[in-house]
Amino acid sequence: MTKKKVFVISHSHWDREWYMPFEQHHMRLVTLIDNLLDVFKNDSDFDSFHLDGQMIALDDYLAVRPERKPELAAAIKAGKLRIGPFYILQDDFLISPESNVRNMIIGRDQAREYGQEVPLGYFPDTFGNMGQTPQMMTLANLKTAAFGRGVTPTGFNNQVGDADYASQYSEMWWQGPDGTRILGLLFANWYSNGNEIPVERTAAKKFWDQKLADAEKFASTDNLLMMNGVDHQPVQLDVTAAIKVANELYPDYEFIHSNFTDYLATLSADLPKDLSTIHGELTSQETDGWYTLANTASSRVYLKQENTKNERLLENQAEPLAAMAYPAADYPHDRLRYAWKLLLQNHPHDSICGCSVDEVHREMLTRFAKSQEVARFVAHDALTTLTAKINTTDFNEQAKPFVVVNTTGFTKTGLTRIVVEWDRIAFSATGTIQEQRHQLEQRLAELPELMVVDAHGQSVPFRLIDQQVAFHYDLPKDRFRDPFQAIELTIELNVVNMPAFAWRTLALQPATQTLVPNAMVKAQPRLISNEWLKIGVEDDGSLTITNRETNKTYHQMLVFEDTGDMGNEYIYRQTADKRAYYSTDFPMEVRVVHADELGSELELINYLEVPTSADEQLAKETHAIVDITQRTAQRSTQKVPLTITTKIRLNPNSRQIQFESHVNNQAKDHRLRVLFKTALTAETHVADSIYETVTRANRPAKNWQNPTNPQHQQAFACVFNEANGVTVGNLGLNEYEILPADNTIALTMLRCVGEMGDWGYFATPEAQCQGAFTFNYSLELTDGSEAQRIASYQRAQGMQTPFSNQQTWQHTGTLEADDQYLTLATPEFAVTSLKRANNSAGLTVRGYNLSDRQVPLKVTTSLSKQAVNFFEEELPEVTTDTLMPMEIKTLLLTEAGRA
Repeated sequence: MTKKKVFVISHSHWDREWYMPFEQHHMRLVTLIDNLLDVFKNDSDFDSFHLDGQMIALDDYLAVRPERKPELAAAIKAGKLRIGPFYILQDDFLISPESNVRNMIIGRDQAREYGQEVPLGYFPDTFGNMGQTPQMMTLANLKTAAFGRGVTPTGFNNQVGDADYASQYSEMWWQGPDGTRILGLLFANWYSNGNEIPVERTAAKKFWDQKLADAEKFASTDNLLMMNGVDHQPVQLDVTAAIKVANELYPDYEFIHSNFTDYLATLSADLPKDLSTIHGELTSQETDGWYTLANTASSRVYLKQENTKNERLLENQAEPLAAMAYPAADYPHDRLRYAWKLLLQNHPHDSICGCSVDEVHREMLTRFAKSQEVARFVAHDALTTLTAKINTTDFNEQAKPFVVVNTTGFTKTGLTRIVVEWDRIAFSATGTIQEQRHQLEQRLAELPELMVVDAHGQSVPFRLIDQQVAFHYDLPKDRFRDPFQAIELTIELNVVNMPAFAWRTLALQPATQTLVPNAMVKAQPRLISNEWLKIGVEDDGSLTITNRETNKTYHQMLVFEDTGDMGNEYIYRQTADKRAYYSTDFPMEVRVVHADELGSELELINYLEVPTSADEQLAKETHAIVDITQRTAQRSTQKVPLTITTKIRLNPNSRQIQFESHVNNQAKDHRLRVLFKTALTAETHVADSIYETVTRANRPAKNWQNPTNPQHQQAFACVFNEANGVTVGNLGLNEYEILPADNTIALTMLRCVGEMGDWGYFATPEAQCQGAFTFNYSLELTDGSEAQRIASYQRAQGMQTPFSNQQTWQHTGTLEADDQYLTLATPEFAVTSLKRANNSAGLTVRGYNLSDRQVPLKVTTSLSKQAVNFFEEELPEVTTDTLMPMEIKTLLLTEAGRA
């Protein structure tokens, strides 16, 4: 008789920071690894320890114990300490596609410095799993993924007893939207099902009777997985003794202290043919809906905003500019990787989800700031280098040339603002600093009429936003700093239809002709319009918007909604009064800010008053650790102002409406959303997810009990049918909901709560998010065509990345004044990265198919092209000129013979 095998894998799920600040967890990590190194020396039966799939734990340990690195390396080489493949355990949905990839690249690279990484995509506690995981794991040479949430059966907090199982086993095939399939392992009884195994025989018998029955309930083979550990669990020092006792008690089982590599090899050889196949993203839609943890997408929204800005700086500005500016030998790989690692340190699920104590999230802001400063340094240096190569000799001697660059992968239209230095006096020049300043002020007062011209001498409309004399300094690379004072002119101009990865050179100069503006955009006090759209502000402050192409009119757009929240950082729960406050029930003001050749802008002010907080009952319930589904708190009867000032911008050359809302929040225990009522007939919608335009149902599954159905997004959500569509874009606002009664797109702006939640009471007053906030988002109306929808998705993504610009001077150069670095002619190809290759002298361009159709991939370059995986290893069977449905594609561009 063949014995059943029980694989006991020792581990500790290491939340780097969570219910204690980072350094508190850090010191306990040092103790854990110290103990492990002792166990490895003293217990020959101890097979190995799984270090939670994240390499950062080694960085953190060695920051305190650098002298033990040789000992640590030896343990890894001997297979005692199992490491990788990731750098951190991220939240899939709240970080960008590229951040997910860089996490794998940096993690594998660091693991390879020690030995071999564990061949397992490890997602033990991710709050939902991205649908493209199978394709992404395959592109990282991983054939299996293990996860704890998103699929029934499960014995943890997503269980619904009588629900139809998505899989009959804890092992299953997981198929992505492109058709890629990998093996999926569900921790059906959580990743602690073998924790703290008793050595005493009576206790061990009771323990194993239950644990074996639980595992066999879901296992597809006779190979049972027991995870010996849990969150921040110290190593069980007597685990091998406990395993010996288990082998004595259960002669029909073979208990093995083991590792994932051996377990996966044995499991794969025994898999049955009737495994279920699960599809796409795993977000626990077959549950009651209360514990999907999707509301972490709106906890501490300031973190999400900073993260998105950080990612756009690195991915869409610093890296493309450096690729365009430098030869391979000069590309700043080291600086960029340093910035990426700082950013990734904010991406663990308890960090970026905003569901930790206040000290954790304060430290995150410092990391964001550091990473962003490095990215700005790289971008500025690259932009200065690039502009110095551009020929600007066609401008006259009095002109002040500047270069505008589109660093995104799609044609971009919009406003850009640049500070032009008109004149300067160095501190080293004649006169005191005050006398120099007086000279500049005199010159500023005598400033001539100005104009902006392009490289062909044509006048370009602009606005003069500000003018001042300011102190600055240069930091030359070959001499001491050079302080000066300068006349600075801040101008704004409209850039129209600039291709992907292209630049244009313009100049500010004294006017050489009388400037006669073209017919100005007509604007009434409450009405602005362009060729495609007409926008009116109603008496209640809502917008009525007409799509002039389809003659479809939308009502009750841009309505602000405020509701009470008695939940926590993980979960929204409306207060028991069920009262919603709408901006349409309060006074408003509106005025025209701009109406000229650059576009129209309205300022709308909504004067809401909302309860100051929840009532006293909420404090009693949170301190008593009452589950959110059982709370009865209501909102206070006292009110505070909630004034929302929104800039509504319409470019004459674009279908996209851009919004910028300012709020000074002084209320607590509430949620603020902006609503766009589509009133379109549709059962599904799409949203921007990780390398995927994912289709989701507008209504949840039959088991759903939560009154809300929050969802994750990256840059947009879209409701559409065969005749019309509405795409709402955002900058760092990752939570939305489709209200199925009229298919309103509800975009969460703020969610303010006072406790962490989960397993105890942890006060988080800073999660109330009081103070000033700015929110940027957009709206685009489309017809029934896929082409318009795809373009709206690209523009929503492009809105997150501003134009880069840099002043230069008259000089010769090898580059044309207006040119394009790389030509892309595939509207469906959403570019996520353009950078120098890590392993060759070439470039890599990565992106994915926004559609579910096969399309030609047109990337025009003088370099040779080959398809590669995430590690820049060639994929000879993958074509370079075709983009398959939902495909993620990386192209390596090299000079012939230099790959």
